[in-house]
Amino acid sequence: MNLGFTEMAFIFLLALIIFGPRKLPEIGRQIGKALAEFKRYSNDFKYQLETEVRQWEIEETLRKEKDSLKEVLTAPPEGTVAGRSAMVIETEQPQEAGAASAPEAIPTAEPAVSDSTNSILPPPKGTDA
Repeated sequence: MNLGFTEMAFIFLLALIIFGPRKLPEIGRQIGKALAEFKRYSNDFKYQLETEVRQWEIEETLRKEKDSLKEVLTAPPEGTVAGRSAMVIETEQPQEAGAASAPEAIPTAEPAVSDSTNSILPPPKGTDA
């Protein structure tokens, strides 16, 4: 609501005529206090509304996290039969006909010892040769 100078002057003169010069300052203070109280209540309402919205957003986020954790906890672990069957199917490849698989060499814990001087292996460390 835009009030120009002439509208404000008219309202002031009308109030001065109706209430008189003695009552006008008292009425102005009361109107000022009422406006300040209204502003305070509207700010409190706004703050309360924002707090409720934030609380609702937090609860919604927690509910989503709880649902995702339930999904993770109810899923079978990878080492179980249900989890392993899909993994075995993906990793096993059929061998071609006639192709033989060579056994892998198993490392031993004992060091190689050479009995002859023409050996390819170097002498073990820590011995004088």
